[in-house]
Amino acid sequence: MASHIVGYPRMGPKREIKFVLESFWDGKSSAEDLQKVAAELRTSIWKQMADAGIKHIPSNTFSYYDQVLDTTTMLGAVPERYGWNGREIGFDTYFSMARGNSSVPAMEMTKWFGTNYHFIVPELGPNVNFSYASHKAVNEFKEAKASFKSEQLGIETVPVIVGPVSYLLSKPAKGVEKSFSLLSLIDKILPIYKFVTELKEAGATWIQFDEPTLVLDLDSHHLQAFTHAYSELESTVSGLKVLIETYFSDVPAEAYKTLTSLKGVAGFGFDLVRGTKTLDLVNAGFPSGKYLFAGVVDGRNIWANDLVVSLNTLKSLEDKVGKGNIVVSTSCSLLHTAVDLANETKLDKEIKSWLAFAAQKVKEVNALAKALSGERDEAFFFSNAAAHSSRKFSPRVTNENVQKAAASLKGSDHRRATNVSARLAAQQQKLGLPVLPTTTIGSFPQTMDLRRVRREFKAKKISEDDYVKSIKEEINKVVKLQEELDIDVLVHGEPERNDMVEYFGEQLSGFAFTVSGWVQSYGSRCVKPPIIYVDVSRPKAMTVFWSSMAKSMTKRPMKGMLTGPVTILNWSFVRNDQPRLETCYQIALAIKDEVEDLERAGIMVIQIDDAALREGLPLRKSEQASYFIQYYSYTVIRTNCSVEDTTQIHAHMCYSNFNDISHSIINMDADVITIENSRSNEKLLSVFRVGVKYGAGIGPGVDDIHSPRIPSTEEIAD
Repeated sequence: MASHIVGYPRMGPKREIKFVLESFWDGKSSAEDLQKVAAELRTSIWKQMADAGIKHIPSNTFSYYDQVLDTTTMLGAVPERYGWNGREIGFDTYFSMARGNSSVPAMEMTKWFGTNYHFIVPELGPNVNFSYASHKAVNEFKEAKASFKSEQLGIETVPVIVGPVSYLLSKPAKGVEKSFSLLSLIDKILPIYKFVTELKEAGATWIQFDEPTLVLDLDSHHLQAFTHAYSELESTVSGLKVLIETYFSDVPAEAYKTLTSLKGVAGFGFDLVRGTKTLDLVNAGFPSGKYLFAGVVDGRNIWANDLVVSLNTLKSLEDKVGKGNIVVSTSCSLLHTAVDLANETKLDKEIKSWLAFAAQKVKEVNALAKALSGERDEAFFFSNAAAHSSRKFSPRVTNENVQKAAASLKGSDHRRATNVSARLAAQQQKLGLPVLPTTTIGSFPQTMDLRRVRREFKAKKISEDDYVKSIKEEINKVVKLQEELDIDVLVHGEPERNDMVEYFGEQLSGFAFTVSGWVQSYGSRCVKPPIIYVDVSRPKAMTVFWSSMAKSMTKRPMKGMLTGPVTILNWSFVRNDQPRLETCYQIALAIKDEVEDLERAGIMVIQIDDAALREGLPLRKSEQASYFIQYYSYTVIRTNCSVEDTTQIHAHMCYSNFNDISHSIINMDADVITIENSRSNEKLLSVFRVGVKYGAGIGPGVDDIHSPRIPSTEEIAD
């Protein structure tokens, strides 16, 4: 029985790509150095999958920054401001689009289908000219083929391309009428997608088009575009087996019907972890002779697969699809999980036995494929069953006191008694801020010396007194700098923190931490999500000591900095043995206690960062209202419901599309919201200008911290 991996992490087990990228950007290494490290990593990944027994190994899933940006370069859709010469796109143009440069800003960045992965949004409109400007997909297929030939493995990869319809389902560029339909560009980009003939000539037998937009609410116009696009490509792909891959949710019935009716498509990939309703559609009817790529191994979490349950699912599908027509796969790309559990030498042994990172998930896929074909590895299955039993019956998983406290929080009155206009008046009288006050989001750059101090303290190489002294000196520098710049509401700079989620997770009970569990967020930026494996509680105050210290250094308001419960939840690997909402309640209770402690310490402005506002949001609108009621009305609001009117609560959000959730943001009842504004071309700010009555304060972010470019005074003023 065949096996398949949708995609694989591309930073490397030791973040090799991150470090060589940043060295290249800093001018400390050459393009050849960057390309060499990238090629070595690609080869090692392909060989790893081949050694594990995977039949359908993906290629072109590696990227120097982002796969959507790679598609934009393939299509030659380069905005004019980058001065592209029309030739094969090189690093200068590519990274200017991703990061900006000294003279022009970067392209917009936003989150990919409710994940913490950020993609570069294409700038599309009626006047964009397309041309075949990057041969990356073909080159990497040839590279893989040559690599396997030298190893005498005889394996060809499956090139992976962002599908034409999903590529066009973003939004028009700045200056383009909002009513402009990007799907009207489909006939302009399809001729370039016909480059797949080069893959066929190079020896490819399968090609994978990722079309995740098929899981969204699509009207008949969008579905007709799918039929039109793949009908137009049908003659081009003749001789190739085409796989259309979907992921992150169920495929709606009409989309399923449209997809499975496509004539030139040989296989269909479905997420059967987050898309369990798709199983009903498959059982009700699946096209004869086609392949079902069954995504039963979770690509977005780190818990070991329940092999027996997955095998039973596969066997039931086999009766409907036909023996030999099922390909065992991951639910989505493994890009969204950590790389290799083997690198975790310090992790608790029992907890480690419950986990599977990308390398282990590859083995799970192969084990299931072999078992489905009658070659079950009994030792592997026995070990898997023992781990699941250990987790299920472990006494460390449940804390009755936490469960009772969270239940009590659910039943409490959860809104502030006074409306926001009255609160703002009381806060102004207390704080005495100017008409247009200034502040920063919180964290200041962390120097190598600062990281060294934290590292040495963690390793017990320096005393607590020495550590506190070093951090205090850094806070004092940051406070003085802000006063010199005449910032109105100060922050302490967070020198004691490693990561906005990991820092809090380290002080909450119920979290485990990895050494090398890095996951790409965007470009070279990686995060190391903590693992929530048991009930969550707050043993003691987490931020009060440092915030109070900073407050004592200035007469200006000092802002307390907290990460919100939904972001802690969504930026962690969350236990899957209880509803996510229950875990979110537990985190909200801990943050609520921290808010109250900060207020008692005299911190009158408290920022709660919920950068992951949309992550976890159901992808279909029909399911979103109940999600917001549950996660925001019932958890986020409860974190600050007990503070005095004079305490100002800031809610911070960034890099998400808020157009369709603006009323839920209002319902969060914060005194001030601070939003990313510079990189989104003011799209987020415009939400609150047109058609939305919003009485609270708004703080638009006017300087893109992820770009080396410094905006002009005029831009900020505009």
